[in-house]
Amino acid sequence: CYTHYMERYVAFDIGDKRIGVAISDPFNTYALPSQTYFRKGFKEDVAAIAAIAKQKGATVIICGLPVNFDGSEAVQTEKTQRFIDALKREADVPVVCEDERFTTKMAHDTLISEGMRREKRKNYVDALAAANILDGYLNRKNKGV
Repeated sequence: CYTHYMERYVAFDIGDKRIGVAISDPFNTYALPSQTYFRKGFKEDVAAIAAIAKQKGATVIICGLPVNFDGSEAVQTEKTQRFIDALKREADVPVVCEDERFTTKMAHDTLISEGMRREKRKNYVDALAAANILDGYLNRKNKGV
């Protein structure tokens, strides 16, 4: 009996206050915004994010890495990299980084164009940014780039 091993990707948009979560569809063609995790403390957050990835059945974790528009490191890059390094030690699946230069702005623009009020946008923007990160990863992977 041949069982097809199915990949499941979970992406995180790591911010100072919130972490957006997105998961891939069953065929890994597009990303679905999932939830927003509200941060409590570094160690607790790393453990919680690893647990969310496990609960969602992640076979690979994709984390957005913020860089400046010219590709150089941003102030946020080092903080996010520290979190990702800790997550790599905590998670039992591979953790990869994805350039997230435009994802949060794209998420805001999408929600604004849909007419969502500012207070409500705050609750969705991080999960949508995580979905944009995952979409970028899936597009490259599916095109074999």
